Amino acid sequence: MAAKRTVLVLHGYSQNGSIFSKRLGALRKECAKDIDFVFLDAPHILKPAELAHQANRMQSLGLRAEIQSNEATIAETDPESPPRAWWKASKDRTKAFGLEESILVVRAALKERKFDGVLGFSQGAAFAAVISALLERPELYPPFMVNDQPPHPPFEFCVAVSGFRLNDPFCHPLFTPSYSTPTLHILGKTDVVVVEERSKQLIDVSSNKRVEEHAGGHFVPSKGNWRKFLAAYLKNPSAPHPSPSLSEPVEVIRPEGVPLSGLGLGLRL
Repeated sequence: MAAKRTVLVLHGYSQNGSIFSKRLGALRKECAKDIDFVFLDAPHILKPAELAHQANRMQSLGLRAEIQSNEATIAETDPESPPRAWWKASKDRTKAFGLEESILVVRAALKERKFDGVLGFSQGAAFAAVISALLERPELYPPFMVNDQPPHPPFEFCVAVSGFRLNDPFCHPLFTPSYSTPTLHILGKTDVVVVEERSKQLIDVSSNKRVEEHAGGHFVPSKGNWRKFLAAYLKNPSAPHPSPSLSEPVEVIRPEGVPLSGLGLGLRL
């Protein structure tokens, strides 16, 4: 019997490992025989005012139901399991405050065990790409090294759901010209939290990529066809798995005039 594969999981902004583990309950059940998921907690705890700003912004745009089903909410906040972030972004999204602290949290996990790959959602997907790129060139950030050696081999794969390119100067050398870890990019057709234009910036620096699109918004797709596809991909990412979408794997750029083009909530993820 083949050994289980191990996947590092990075939650989204305002979630934590426990919340995201619950969100992925159906996928975890689908993968129970083959995959061990390891959920990390980001080090930065969000304040109630930061959560309230996000909730008000979502509700003003009619997105309350979607976000409450997929992100942490004020009502869900537990003092023992607070909402967290991998970084707090500047207003113009050009600076990620606290990024290096989060990198060291992941470094500690990588020192402890071997991971086959990484899966991230939203801010966690952006961070998964950063870590994947950093494992390819760890010398670019010496504090990431352990006794002058990489803390872990490059990942076999990266899954980025509703991901985006982090534009902090720290990341520029990591993504110049690109990173090569095989990456599955999953976009939501109606995602207005991380719009397609923003996801495309990450896709453009991913030299070994596959792009899939689900019919919903800002969440990890969990319908049966997607669960089976993701379970198969995580078990063997190099195999030619059929697309879970009804159509062929999608192109990323929409034709001009599609309503979602140019939308954005202004959330500082």
